[in-house]
Amino acid sequence: MELILATLRLATPLIFASLGGVLCERAGIATICLEGIMLVAAFAAGSTAVISGSSEMALFIGVCSGCFLMGLHELLTQKADADPVVSGMAINILALGLTPLLSKFFFDSATNTPSLPPTTRLHPVPLPLLGDLPTVGILFKQSFLIYIALLLPFVVHVLLKRSVLGRRIHSAGDGPEALSAAGVSVHRVRALALWIGGWLTSLAGVYLVLDHTGQFLRDMTAGRGFIALAAVIFGRWQPIPVFLACLFFGFSEALQMVLQNVSVGSKTIPLQWLQSIPYLVALAILIFSRKGNKEPRVFRRRPV
Repeated sequence: MELILATLRLATPLIFASLGGVLCERAGIATICLEGIMLVAAFAAGSTAVISGSSEMALFIGVCSGCFLMGLHELLTQKADADPVVSGMAINILALGLTPLLSKFFFDSATNTPSLPPTTRLHPVPLPLLGDLPTVGILFKQSFLIYIALLLPFVVHVLLKRSVLGRRIHSAGDGPEALSAAGVSVHRVRALALWIGGWLTSLAGVYLVLDHTGQFLRDMTAGRGFIALAAVIFGRWQPIPVFLACLFFGFSEALQMVLQNVSVGSKTIPLQWLQSIPYLVALAILIFSRKGNKEPRVFRRRPV
């Protein structure tokens, strides 16, 4: 049961970030910047919680900060016609340098912010009846962000498959010329997809601070943005398979935590080997899932 619970908690930020990436990449814009957006949102939420003492304000400022950074990505790619990969890497580098700088300025520490007051952290919200079940009831006593993460893949699936906006997002990535010929602005559709994707990705960073760790730590995303991007590719840009891929990555990370207490004979398994498990899994999946990928067609040619 502890392994399942750890899987849910570790998969939650991946779910938010990867679904944000699905919306952006379905519209034809590569999102290598997921890591940087998560990091900035985490710092903004953590510092706001310490200064204001309000979890609601921390959630709002964290999401707005991440969306602002995604807006910068939208400005560079849609207005300045910059390459999305170059823009994404620039945003990641900016986030890696900016967050410790601001942390040093506000809290006199470049490595972390102060621990959050208990009142500013997200508390478990037991579901009626389900939370009272024996043994499995603990699975239904989580923060509201975990519940949202579990429902979100199905919402995004309906959005992309059943709504006008979803069809336009698909067209922006698969047939931008046809979308433009129909009188719909490709740039506006992509901009909207980027903003929604930025909002979802920001929730991943907010979750890490307000629920997972209780304070901002330097480089605390630890490659989760890139693992989320791997989940997008492994899930073939489809919300439900991407969700399952995130659960798999969450399980692999939870497994390495469990194996830290396992010894082989008189020796324990080196910690560095165990910590590399999620990244090795991501690398293996990217290598073996390349064939048959259904990426947006605009990735195969010059975007309009």
